[in-house]
Amino acid sequence: MAFAAAASPIVHSHILSSSLSPRSPTLSGNKGMIGSGRGGGCSVLRVRRPITTISPRTRVYSVSDDLIETESDPKNTHHGSDIGVVSVHHVGFLCENLEKSLDFYQKLLGLEINEARPNSKLPYRGVWLWVGSEMIHLMELPNPDPLTGRPEHGGRDRHICIGIQSVTNLKHIFDKAGIRYTLSRSGRAAIFARDPDGNALEFTQLD
Repeated sequence: MAFAAAASPIVHSHILSSSLSPRSPTLSGNKGMIGSGRGGGCSVLRVRRPITTISPRTRVYSVSDDLIETESDPKNTHHGSDIGVVSVHHVGFLCENLEKSLDFYQKLLGLEINEARPNSKLPYRGVWLWVGSEMIHLMELPNPDPLTGRPEHGGRDRHICIGIQSVTNLKHIFDKAGIRYTLSRSGRAAIFARDPDGNALEFTQLD
């Protein structure tokens, strides 16, 4: 099937994941360890007395009539200002067939391969695709996630968002190629679709 290339993406806008962090605070017994949410360990202590003084590094959670006092280990607590977060570097997608995925991303959407990122040293096939100044890394690996039962609207699933110049042009390309899509429920100029492996993609028009 011959595809017409879409307008080149401008920027990779955001990422949304539906999975919960494995470090979300959880209670285990009367005393133990819970995750701080930033990689640090916390001691957990049930106390019956009110806590009147709380340090800036102390978090308090209410459980029934008890209070849980947690204090992070400063050595394991990292803040964005400490590590110098700059941008999203790339997004990794699993694919069953690399050539089929390239038909979608390269031929249909017009993304270019980053030849400076070879995959010869990796134990699986893959390719890096430019999305503005960021990248998508396609990896030909078994996908542990089910393809059935996912929301029809990609905006209700984990997805990445790619900024483009014309949603109207992309709709025409999807219609011609027989790609199913949904529009933004908020009324803004955005379109949602899935790649051949069910990965959800949002394309939003940048004015």
